[in-house]
Amino acid sequence: MATADIAPPTLLRTAETPFANEPFVDFSTAENKRAMEDALAKVESMLGQEYDNVVGGKRLRTASKIISVNPARPKQVIGIHQRAEADLAEQAVEAALAAFPAWSKTSASDRAALLFRAADLIRERKFEFLAWLTLEVGKNWAEADADVGETIDFLEFYGRQALKLDAAKTPIQFPGERNQLRYLPLGVGAVIPPWNFPFAIMAGMTAAAIVCGNTVILKPSVDAPTIAARFFALLEEVGLPDGVVNLCQGEGPEFGSAVVAHPQTRFIAFTGSKAVGLEIHESAAKTQPGQIFIKRTILEMGGKDSIIVDEDANLDAAIEGVVASAFGFNGQKCSACSRAIVDERIYDIFCERLQARVAEIKTGDPAKNIYTGPVISPKSYNKVLSYIEIGRKEGRLLNGGSAIQTEEGGYYIQPTVFADVSPTARIAQEEIFGPVLAIIKSKNFDDALSIANNTEYGLTGALYSTSREKLDRAREEFHVGNLYFNRKCTGAMVGAHPFGGFNMSGTDSKAGGADYLLLFTQAKSIAEKLS
Repeated sequence: MATADIAPPTLLRTAETPFANEPFVDFSTAENKRAMEDALAKVESMLGQEYDNVVGGKRLRTASKIISVNPARPKQVIGIHQRAEADLAEQAVEAALAAFPAWSKTSASDRAALLFRAADLIRERKFEFLAWLTLEVGKNWAEADADVGETIDFLEFYGRQALKLDAAKTPIQFPGERNQLRYLPLGVGAVIPPWNFPFAIMAGMTAAAIVCGNTVILKPSVDAPTIAARFFALLEEVGLPDGVVNLCQGEGPEFGSAVVAHPQTRFIAFTGSKAVGLEIHESAAKTQPGQIFIKRTILEMGGKDSIIVDEDANLDAAIEGVVASAFGFNGQKCSACSRAIVDERIYDIFCERLQARVAEIKTGDPAKNIYTGPVISPKSYNKVLSYIEIGRKEGRLLNGGSAIQTEEGGYYIQPTVFADVSPTARIAQEEIFGPVLAIIKSKNFDDALSIANNTEYGLTGALYSTSREKLDRAREEFHVGNLYFNRKCTGAMVGAHPFGGFNMSGTDSKAGGADYLLLFTQAKSIAEKLS
């Protein structure tokens, strides 16, 4: 498909068009509740389809399949996908290389228009995408809405940022010269997104890469392949030329590793575990025969995030913030609060009130819009339960501690809270990625900050305090990439909260920020002597 076939956006945008975050859906209204129920019924009628891998516009199938299931009802098949092996990596890279010359020369305005048109269509089909998220990864309606809204935000924001980057100028014009600064695409890149934000992060990393003129090999998570396939189909619908994005479902150790190591892969954008991120970083650092560039890694690798509750905090707000941060989407967020660090002067009342609040949480099928649902897979289920057993030896169990058995066999685990946890305990140091919260007692604010900074991660954190002095100290001394005061530590908004962390949380790439697209480009300074 030629670039001239890119459908124009419904509403024209320019670099100066104001950006605003997509509004949240109010599910308390009868109209929106009915729309969501209708969308779930529609999507359920579409389950079980087989989807192709698509490389250079060619539909490909493999003997081995990836079967995506509903974690709330594992017998329900969401989609059947092709399992790419390492031998497809060469074909995918060649297709992306072939598409690069034309796409890199496509105007920034045309590339941005593609993102804007995609945003328009997702907005029109919002409830349908919400339903796919609910059924494939187990998000309740509000969590699914936040994911879809962030997807729209990324498309809208990066489109505008690409137009601004295209109009970049040097800080000064040197006397007697005409000076230009251009931001050029890198080339072929790998985009490897996670399953927990399978729409927003997958689409956001892909959109950032292609709007800058790069071409992409997209390897979605095996736990959320259908949402990626639906997004890819939408990109085709709005006119994306063949080979600009190549959809390759597959396992990381086989296909993904081969793409990362390929000598023509210029960059890797990855969100996922620390272990896999470090493997990618190490592989990318090894120069391959025929490679004439240094590969760039754009990594977001998780966290062990803390909320400090100071003695002068608004206790009601702090408890709500901790609960929302710890148990929203069952703690399956890299930004989730897994450690509450509470001043000893309010520790007992905090534990008592938090225990009562967590006991109110309902767990069940997210399609029925119940607050907490299943964890994503049997692997995650077993991992979380193993950490709960560790927690029984490292703390005092306040809530939960068990799996929840259902007729449908969903991967449910009770929201679990351990008190009296040592700052160096395993459940206080290792990323669990599930509905498990450790409460740690601090002696004072100095001690709280020391505990908050004692992990190898540095992604998100929050402080509940009414002291301006302590808030100001935390600005300087609480070492995380995203810090929040008197609010939860999840829910970063595109534009307002550029997202990315320090240390083993990644390369602090700041997705949704003004400088994110710079990571997908290389700057070229041009000086012409005037006669």
